[in-house]
Amino acid sequence: MDISLQRLIVPLFCLIFSLLHASAAEVNVKTYTVQCTVINSRTKKGIPSATIFAKQSALSLRTDSLGKVILQHRGAQPILYTFSAKGYFERKVRLSARSDTNFTIVLVPDSYEGKEIVVEADRSDGATEFHMPSISDVTIYESKKSEQILLEELPINRASNTARQIYSRVAGINVWENDGSGVQLNIGARGLSPNRTSNFNTRQNGYDISADALGYPESYYTPPAEALEKIEVIRGASSLQYGTQFGGMLNFSIHKPTLADTTLTIESLQSAGSFGMLSTFNSINTRYKSIGIYGYYQSKKGNGWRPNSQYSLQNIYVASDISVTDNIVLGFDYTRMDYLAKQPGGLSDADFARNPQQSLRARNWFEVQWNVFSARIDARLHHDIKIKSQFFGLIAERGALGNLERITVADLGQNRQLLFDEYANWGNETRIIVQHDFVGVPSSLAMGFRVYSGTTVRKQGDGSADSSANFTFLSPNKLEVSDFRFPNTNNAFFVENIFNLSDNFSITPGLRYEYIATRAQGYYSQITRDFAGNIVADTMIRESVEKPRQFVLFGIGASWRPSEALEIYSNISQNYRSVTFSDIRVANPNIVVDTNLQDERGYNIDIGFRGIPVQGIYCDISVFYLGYNNRIGLLQKADAPPLYLPYRFRTNIASSFTAGIESYTMVQYARLLNYSFPVDLSTFFNIGYQYGIYSQAASDKSIAGKEVELVPPLTMRIGATIGYGDLSATVLYSFTDRHFSDATNAERSSTAVIGIIPAYSIVDISARWHYGIFIIEGGINNVLDNLYFTRRADGYPGPGIIPADPRTFYATVGVKHTL
Repeated sequence: MDISLQRLIVPLFCLIFSLLHASAAEVNVKTYTVQCTVINSRTKKGIPSATIFAKQSALSLRTDSLGKVILQHRGAQPILYTFSAKGYFERKVRLSARSDTNFTIVLVPDSYEGKEIVVEADRSDGATEFHMPSISDVTIYESKKSEQILLEELPINRASNTARQIYSRVAGINVWENDGSGVQLNIGARGLSPNRTSNFNTRQNGYDISADALGYPESYYTPPAEALEKIEVIRGASSLQYGTQFGGMLNFSIHKPTLADTTLTIESLQSAGSFGMLSTFNSINTRYKSIGIYGYYQSKKGNGWRPNSQYSLQNIYVASDISVTDNIVLGFDYTRMDYLAKQPGGLSDADFARNPQQSLRARNWFEVQWNVFSARIDARLHHDIKIKSQFFGLIAERGALGNLERITVADLGQNRQLLFDEYANWGNETRIIVQHDFVGVPSSLAMGFRVYSGTTVRKQGDGSADSSANFTFLSPNKLEVSDFRFPNTNNAFFVENIFNLSDNFSITPGLRYEYIATRAQGYYSQITRDFAGNIVADTMIRESVEKPRQFVLFGIGASWRPSEALEIYSNISQNYRSVTFSDIRVANPNIVVDTNLQDERGYNIDIGFRGIPVQGIYCDISVFYLGYNNRIGLLQKADAPPLYLPYRFRTNIASSFTAGIESYTMVQYARLLNYSFPVDLSTFFNIGYQYGIYSQAASDKSIAGKEVELVPPLTMRIGATIGYGDLSATVLYSFTDRHFSDATNAERSSTAVIGIIPAYSIVDISARWHYGIFIIEGGINNVLDNLYFTRRADGYPGPGIIPADPRTFYATVGVKHTL
């Protein structure tokens, strides 16, 4: 066994068994299984996604689609549980159990006009609807900047996974819009590139789904919005528990198998939209005794707005959980996605101004095959100790085929460039949470380890000269550009502890130890040209190198709650991004990469206020500071004379900082005015202000004191939702300010891969009607039909300006029925 791995596992298990031994004196305390059903007082039907919280045991759970949830109740002593759901009065109930039992909890709709209402608290403030609770499952979120998006409650364009709508309530998010299918998510924050969400640790059900979480953390797969229960977003302070990324952690939580025995829920949604978009989503959710199953199948196709933009998608998912005992649950899931898209390429600034719909590339293709799987065990070892161990793996491939020359150079039908990757990854993350007393102070300890191995095989060479989706090399035994294998190893250990110093104040220190080894084995072609641009030498260079390193990251947070509805939080955590050889060994005529790239280090600071200052108003307002050392970026350079052709040079350019304000406020007017209206109206205001600057001490004086690229000074999303019974509709206004796309702050270039991203604004309208078993959704994206773009690409899907979609329409009809 690897020595570094032994150093992680041995101390961890020694600590686990020490805690078990220390708790042995209380092992005779019985834990009972309590099944709660949360129902609507008016309809007597179960309430899905109701929240159950017990501060005494730091428990936070949600009901399933039938309003059911399982509680593990310790001993016979009563515990105060808080039951809440959006649109209902909150209810606090003390439950005690002397045997396994069932309870029914009745919640009253807050628009109910009856006079015999008995509740023990005010209406549900909904605070936990927007950010993560202090502890969820085996993870600590105390004092961290976090958001959670409950998809079923939002009338949005789920059929197209429209990111600006889905993430409209997450402050400061910058969205790249270049994928009408919604398969590839591109979001960033705090001046970090949105490219395939690579600056977030991207997960599904808690495990990695990116190409190679260490060596190539780009996400080519995004789960369909129809299948999601919620999306969890944790900012840079997630670095201690989830990985070192500067952006934080993004987790897609797919619907879980129902807890209700001998039931079957079927959902079928059929969607159609502009430019030939057709989509079908079908799911089942069932349980028989101790075995639960959830699965879905999705198929989607479309032609796209621009010529050469057609796409097709197949997606299948199946998950099962098995209750072995009352305290042990096994879980399994598998995902398969097949995606093929034709890419119309980018445009120059002049081409975009003349006709943004045109396509100058008719032979570019992109394909993805993604297989993701996991197996986990959830076990309650003791009433105060819970452990989760999750094994996960990924087998996938990605092919990009076409003409990557500058968009100002015509495609003359030469051999196309083919970039083909294969990914094979596996890992395990084991986490444990322990409720304990530390010198008489109630505390919660979360700790765990990660073992990960990922291998990327990256090949680049000539493909066919025709226009078909033929992802085979012309000379597979001797590629013209490069052929590399990148094995990567990552072992980590983390620990965090909540120290509750009083009833309303806590501190949460933590650390993470990381061991990283990146390797490269293969060859690349080094081409030498004369002053006229002619090739005079083509040399094959073989490479076999390894770069191991280890380090420790620290962080600490604090939380003060002046009342149950308000919290002031702060956190500082270190971040790190390792450079891998896969960052370097890609040939692109628009980019030259510095072969001496160094790792990046930095830290995130958050100070904020969140909660319910006034009944009916929820807000989360915070300031942040992101310090970034040895930042990797792109400089504008030019070839030697006489060509002087511009290109982008990727290197460690300087230290930088980004600071700003992230503000989200939602107003529910019926609660604010304490009056029952026939129509429910709510509005939200999501405003992000940020400012980023490179150090004056930058080695390249062309960027000293310049603005950090991809930092729009102002992002703003304002929405209003109106509901009447089972009908709801939302109007969303989105604005993103003018910003630069490279570190030199160039406003324009002949190749269009760098330059200004002009300010743009969009209005979307969406509506949803859920009547009985029937579901109808529809809407208009970009109502005002604005023509704009959000990114300049230096490679696929460009190069050049990538126009965003104009006005589009969509409609969905479906059924959801429980048998």
